[in-house]
Amino acid sequence: MSAAILVRVQTADFDVGAELARLEALGGGGVASFTGVVRGGGGLEALELEHHPGITETMMARIAGEAAARWPLLGVTAIHRHGRLLPGQRIVLAAAASPHRAAALEATSFLIDWLKTRAPFWKKEHFADGTSRWVEARAEDDAAAARWEGGGARTGETAER
Repeated sequence: MSAAILVRVQTADFDVGAELARLEALGGGGVASFTGVVRGGGGLEALELEHHPGITETMMARIAGEAAARWPLLGVTAIHRHGRLLPGQRIVLAAAASPHRAAALEATSFLIDWLKTRAPFWKKEHFADGTSRWVEARAEDDAAAARWEGGGARTGETAER
């Protein structure tokens, strides 16, 4: 099965409904998605995301391709924003379409776990008091991504009717 893969890195917002409609039009039985937004609270005024053009897109395409190789997918979408974002604004969309829900759900979980830990983005938090700090990698994110090592968690290929 050859999946339609869409990967974008952009400053502009994205239309989640339009992106999911594009995946639904592929004719599968399930579309799953995750949309990440900038958290508020703690005096956070903005989140600044930097990336390395070319390298980031290449790594995101590899991650999307890996999802398509692990599960029977019709389509994969990975969109990540960069630049200065405010609390409540969308950061990332990870989505997958498959003939069966389990594959779409698992592939989406894999996508966001690996995008979070393997796509080269750097995040800097800006606070109301004028301070800022770079966001450090979190052990919880690394643990979530590690469960997919070695091609594991391919249960989306089990019989689902």
